[in-house]
Amino acid sequence: MTATVILFNKPYGVHSQFRKEHDGMATLADFFTDKSLRVAGRLDKDSEGLLVLTDHGVLNHAITTPPTAINAKYNAKHAKTYLVQVENIPSAEQIHALQSGVMLKDGKTLPATVKHLADDELPITLWARTPPIRSRASIPTAWLAISIIEGKNRQVRRMVAHVGLPCLRLIRHQVGTWTLGDLEVGEYRTLSLSADELAKMGISDNTPKPATTKPVGHAAKAFKNNRKSAKRPRPPKFGG
Repeated sequence: MTATVILFNKPYGVHSQFRKEHDGMATLADFFTDKSLRVAGRLDKDSEGLLVLTDHGVLNHAITTPPTAINAKYNAKHAKTYLVQVENIPSAEQIHALQSGVMLKDGKTLPATVKHLADDELPITLWARTPPIRSRASIPTAWLAISIIEGKNRQVRRMVAHVGLPCLRLIRHQVGTWTLGDLEVGEYRTLSLSADELAKMGISDNTPKPATTKPVGHAAKAFKNNRKSAKRPRPPKFGG
């Protein structure tokens, strides 16, 4: 059992899907032609950085499945780290709230790892974003490194906004042990994982495959028709 993994530095404005819904829409189809690849944890169009694609369904499921009390330890192997530029200078109370979990509309977030970074502590060399972030001379900005193991929709942006730190820029820097490294915007590197490497990540031939529920009756007919018309499934979101 082996797995192909693509580490891609997704540019701002590119959708984390292959299907183009209209002319001029930037998608992964502009960068990849391998139809066996699936996205393991989407990044929103206005987020940047590390996007993982793989042809291995169980690995994809392990990366994207939000944790429960049963599998939280397992999913911690695939934590995501974001570099978040925010308005205002974070206080100790704001950082503690993010670390402890904040109550969003869809529930309280799990505890997160949060660190206030000085500009010279960023683990990557920043690239110019197009368009540039909004800038207001009267409001200072700061960078946070935030690691989460769950995947609520636009979670990191909502977390920082909830504590009074509006997000200006969001770059995913790390997924599990994989990092952006020196990848330029729009570039990618290909990894081939052996069975031993997958086993170290908690994945083996005995790892349960994602459960599916087969529809019946009218729902089954609708499901079948939808599958015929669908080109690619929309990948799960993950926090960014």
